[in-house]
Amino acid sequence: MKLITPEFEKQFKDYPLGSQDVEDPLVIAKFFDPCGSATWLITEYDAVEKRAFGYVMGLQYDELGYISLEELESIKRPYGLTIERDIYFRQAPLSTFKEKQG
Repeated sequence: MKLITPEFEKQFKDYPLGSQDVEDPLVIAKFFDPCGSATWLITEYDAVEKRAFGYVMGLQYDELGYISLEELESIKRPYGLTIERDIYFRQAPLSTFKEKQG
């Protein structure tokens, strides 16, 4: 799946890198690995660098950090699957997702 679409870039027009330097940022988009437990909750995005900032869950450690969306798009999973964008995702504060982890 192409993660970086015109609609995706439009969603982040008001959320460039560094714009949500707050305690509980708004998660704008969600990506996930259909073959694993990894989830990327994206809060900010730079269209020029194709780089995002967000919270990653389900890898060795859950953490905030920078994410290369071009790298995510290049990941190949079994049976031709790729990292997917949750098209049904609704924006919510990051704390909402951390609470669900328990």
